[in-house]
Amino acid sequence: MASAPMPFTLTLGTVSFFLAVIWGRPLINLLRRWRIGKQIRLDGPNSHQTKMGTPTMGGLMILVPVFVITVVLNFANFLSGFAAGRAFLAYFGFEHGSTLIGKSILVPLGVMVGFGLLGALDDLTGLRGRHQGIGLLARYKFAGQVFIALVTALGLHFALDLRSVALPLMERKIDIGLWYVPVAMFIIVGFSNAVNLTDGLDGLAGSTAALAFAAYGIIAYLQGQYPLLAFCFTTVGALMAFLWYNAYPADLFMGDTGSQALGATLAIVALLSGQWLLLPIVGFIFVAEAGSVILQVAYFQLTKRRYGQGRRLFKMSPLHHHFELLGWSETQVTQRFWLVGILAAMLGIALALL
Repeated sequence: MASAPMPFTLTLGTVSFFLAVIWGRPLINLLRRWRIGKQIRLDGPNSHQTKMGTPTMGGLMILVPVFVITVVLNFANFLSGFAAGRAFLAYFGFEHGSTLIGKSILVPLGVMVGFGLLGALDDLTGLRGRHQGIGLLARYKFAGQVFIALVTALGLHFALDLRSVALPLMERKIDIGLWYVPVAMFIIVGFSNAVNLTDGLDGLAGSTAALAFAAYGIIAYLQGQYPLLAFCFTTVGALMAFLWYNAYPADLFMGDTGSQALGATLAIVALLSGQWLLLPIVGFIFVAEAGSVILQVAYFQLTKRRYGQGRRLFKMSPLHHHFELLGWSETQVTQRFWLVGILAAMLGIALALL
């Protein structure tokens, strides 16, 4: 029954939402008790200074439900060998021998956990010790990202035999061989940092990430990759629950614990779908945010060498701060970026269908 996994998947997203919402308030109270509050950059917009001390590391609210549900579904695969398990799967339209999750989905789960732990270390370092307000030194954080990305890319290529890219208007995928490994590493590290840079306004990173995961969930459904479909919408449900507490004015920030993990996991989802060339379109907001930082730094250094004094291309980077300084309110920036994200997700799905 080809359509049966969709209602089951949407149910998973709903379950994920309620699991995250239920434990969201205890998590916020716990973070406040441990004084894990956001440090606001002094050179940022003045309106952000009121956010000082807001609980961070809220990515745990997203990661824990996704982890629990994915592990439970893998256990359900084991149960499918028993009569009761087969009856349970049949109720939702899965025939005997089909899988709810599958071993390949452990890859994005592992990346989510790995980058989540790295992000949590970054968050805690920024709140405690001599690097308070800064976090992990960039070279250490980057080294950790590259290491996890390398191990993951090697696993994707040699264990799962992923080595190609799909192009719109072409039925056959293009085999890029061993080049797949460095390309996959670049995508994983790049999007981990891109989502991290986007996480600067209430509701911005969470809403745009939910759109991107939903888009790739639809692409996975069209491909018949039901395990990937289930994982994507489980993540969407958890993200929507996080937005319940992250809506302006936010009671909770995701921190690097969530942003790094979500960016890297989104990259893995794109790689597993084979449609990773569409990731800059589906995740256009993330690319624009990261691109604004790269352009700002490059332009500043170029003009500094040429004129002796650095000039800025944007009023402030990442891009959302530029629009804030142009006079847009925080909610206007978030909602307008979200609208652009919807259009980008629609275009990405359309191109995947060609």
